[in-house]
Amino acid sequence: MLSRFLVSSLFISQVSFGQSSQSDTSKPGIFELGEVVIVSSKNNEINAVVDSRDLEQFATTNVSKALDLLPGVNLSAVGPRNEAMVYVRGFDLRQVPLQIDGIPVYIPYDGYVDLARFTTFDLAQVQVFKGYTSVVYGPNALGGAINLISRKPVKKFELSGASGWLSGGYRTNVNVGSNLGNFYIQAGASKLKRDYFPLSKKFTPSKNEDGGDRDNSWNSDGKYNIKIALTPNNKSEYALSYIYQHGKKGTPVYSGSDTLNSQFKNPRFWQWPYWDKQSLYFISKTAIDSSQYFKTRLYYDKFKNLLNSYDDATFSTITRPFAFKSYYDDYTLGGIVEYGKILSARDNLTATAQYKYDVHREHNEGEPERTMSDKTFTAGIENEFKLSPNVLLLTGIAFHNRSSGKAQDYNSNTKEVTNHASNGNSAYNLQGGLEYRLNNVNLLNLSVARKTRFATTKDRYSYRLGTAIPNPDLKAEYALNYELGYKGTLSSKITLQAALFYSKINQTIQMVSNVKFDSTRNAWQSQLQNVGKSEYLGGEAGIRYQVTPAIESGLNYTYIRRKNLANPDLKFIDVPRHKLFAFVQYEIKEGISFQVNANYNSKRYSTTYGAVAGSFVVMNASARIHVWRWFSVEGGIYNIADKNYALVEGYAEAGRNYFANIIYRL
Repeated sequence: MLSRFLVSSLFISQVSFGQSSQSDTSKPGIFELGEVVIVSSKNNEINAVVDSRDLEQFATTNVSKALDLLPGVNLSAVGPRNEAMVYVRGFDLRQVPLQIDGIPVYIPYDGYVDLARFTTFDLAQVQVFKGYTSVVYGPNALGGAINLISRKPVKKFELSGASGWLSGGYRTNVNVGSNLGNFYIQAGASKLKRDYFPLSKKFTPSKNEDGGDRDNSWNSDGKYNIKIALTPNNKSEYALSYIYQHGKKGTPVYSGSDTLNSQFKNPRFWQWPYWDKQSLYFISKTAIDSSQYFKTRLYYDKFKNLLNSYDDATFSTITRPFAFKSYYDDYTLGGIVEYGKILSARDNLTATAQYKYDVHREHNEGEPERTMSDKTFTAGIENEFKLSPNVLLLTGIAFHNRSSGKAQDYNSNTKEVTNHASNGNSAYNLQGGLEYRLNNVNLLNLSVARKTRFATTKDRYSYRLGTAIPNPDLKAEYALNYELGYKGTLSSKITLQAALFYSKINQTIQMVSNVKFDSTRNAWQSQLQNVGKSEYLGGEAGIRYQVTPAIESGLNYTYIRRKNLANPDLKFIDVPRHKLFAFVQYEIKEGISFQVNANYNSKRYSTTYGAVAGSFVVMNASARIHVWRWFSVEGGIYNIADKNYALVEGYAEAGRNYFANIIYRL
């Protein structure tokens, strides 16, 4: 099997999804200090990029929608929680961590994060790394990493923003910056608010949803950020950043037809009055001399939210046994040290040491607060060696150690708080790659990587609402990822990228049934254990064609097949076998442009027992007109055909909906 499906990821050389020029002064500068790259392979290491021009052109207001533009990435959702999710080559967000400027921002308790809460208005790039991923990304990058790169001003004064309407709500944002040479400042503010989204007119009403405007589908997301930096010379930089996000949302009630789904009979009536995140981080890079540098990342990340579970669809009372108020109050404190050294004209070295302290605090109203914490340490080294002018050898090794801190448990019967036994786990990552440059515009790569992911505090301690028993001694999952890829320019108008990939995952954390009998409830309880084995295999291909100077087209395709080797009867969920994305952009004349795109997903499983969300094709279009000096207007239609579709069975996506904005840029 391995020889037939040897895999790959194409090391795309910082080519954005569209083909806008780096010299385009309308694009914001990139905060390069926030990138995670090894010494000299910056152009080869970045797998895929969506830049600010693409974010605007395709009207992607949150990170999940931006990532869906890329091959190898599948958009999904956690329907019962109204969370946006992506899978990178079959790996979920616990295994592909989210970072902002190289700072980890995922939730300490379960390793997930709601990508819909992260708007794109202040971003310069969204970068995705697959397979061979720099050791500087730290632990848990089993299947890669996602890095959101913020803006950096390049002129003495910059001002840009947009305000407008969308079906059910509005958006507004502004970014302002100033670069004075040895000092720069960048700031931004945004608001994205929606009271509802419209369902397709083809939606069939159910007992919990009558159609029209989707009930309890509201959300509100505000973000504020500021960055202050010193650049004493062209090789050293010191930046302090602060980001504050305030979100709140409702969760649409299950409206499907799967009678085996527990929510068919007992739907959840959930709302989140606040989903707030703050990040304070300092990043510095100091040039020791012409051959070596020292880089630091120090960060403090805070997350708080409240989940209200109501009695019924009136969302007014919390009195029934299943109703509750659940509070999270988490924080992460950490540091990353990176050292780079050019050993010779052929040899470059990068080393890193990292420490991360995660604290999760939770309680339901009327209960005492419980604390769970973990300490994670990483040490890694990476090397690039030129075997010849056209052949580059990449190697990397990292050691990770996780140890538990406080791990409190609450017994609702005795009203006592006790402690779980302390526990720890060590793991190592090892990877190697070859890059062969056929010529200046064609590149082949081959890589193999052994990557790991530690069990989260939720994995180890959660009772799953009384249906499971904890397992504090869970070990790390590990995967062997293989990649083979090509990137090249076939002509002055056509660029092509292609990749094959294969992953074998072992010690996968999976639920084992009937582990212990609960005599009080007269029922068997399950437990998470390291018993899973699986394999993912597939391929990606993308082509861009500059038809004329005014017309650009593109297409990318992803095929992925996931097999549960340990228990074939349990279906893997949320990832379709086929995904196809295509677009055409036409600049009718200077200042007037139009684009149309289409996204096809084949069917996918929504439950491990086989409930299905069907295949779909969704088409979107938008147009932009420059009206006067700094001002443009744009408008567009999502889901032109008003397709009734879902990413998760029972949770319909928006039908046909519209937007219109006024854009300004000085």
